[in-house]
Amino acid sequence: MNIYNKFDNYAHYFVSTKDINIPYQNSLALHTNQNPTKIIQNRVNLNLPKGLNFIVANQTHSSNIQIIKDNLSKGWSDEKSAIKDCDGLITNLENVGLCILTADCVPILIYDKANRVISAIHAGWRGTKDNIVKNAISQMIMNFNSKIESIEVFIAPSIRDCCYEIDWEVAKYFDTYTQKSGKYMLDLANINASKLIDMGIKSSNIQISPICTSCSSDKFFSYRKERGCDGRFMSIIWLNKS
Repeated sequence: MNIYNKFDNYAHYFVSTKDINIPYQNSLALHTNQNPTKIIQNRVNLNLPKGLNFIVANQTHSSNIQIIKDNLSKGWSDEKSAIKDCDGLITNLENVGLCILTADCVPILIYDKANRVISAIHAGWRGTKDNIVKNAISQMIMNFNSKIESIEVFIAPSIRDCCYEIDWEVAKYFDTYTQKSGKYMLDLANINASKLIDMGIKSSNIQISPICTSCSSDKFFSYRKERGCDGRFMSIIWLNKS
């Protein structure tokens, strides 16, 4: 069952899950080797409010942030119109869904309750290393006068340190890896949460999904567990009209 929740009556978020009764188990990615017509239909069939426009980025594991100023769908019904070379989206526009596609990386959904600004972040190990979440918060402060004390965060399902094994060439960038049976294990969700707390965001304002995508690969796509799957699930945040 899809995750459908809200920060308050104004800001809502949605996380899709697998469904064996839907083409490609409800994959929502246009950039992989799947029939785009079926993927677009999967997107259309999502149980989302009518009237939303959707912004999808061409994610490249960067720390690049794009501020969305136009209430027009981009990357939703065709890959060519997706925001280029971008892993973070910010807007204060109502009825605009900011979308992140993942299959183990960390989807981070951010809401500034006081100024009604939202952000959606894709944080793999490279984006985490390059402080994409700090970059996004800084852009919210600079462009929308966001206040740290009014920011709330939902970190959606991602691969956790029970399953995310890395080599030293990745582990060396982080201080919080653990070792298990001589292997390096990383929890990117908690690392990003720590970065948010270091910026002054209250830990009580940060909710981390306990779901590990690798452990729960029956419900969420997992690139690691499924050995390079083409499927991706989507995390979306939007502002309702006031």
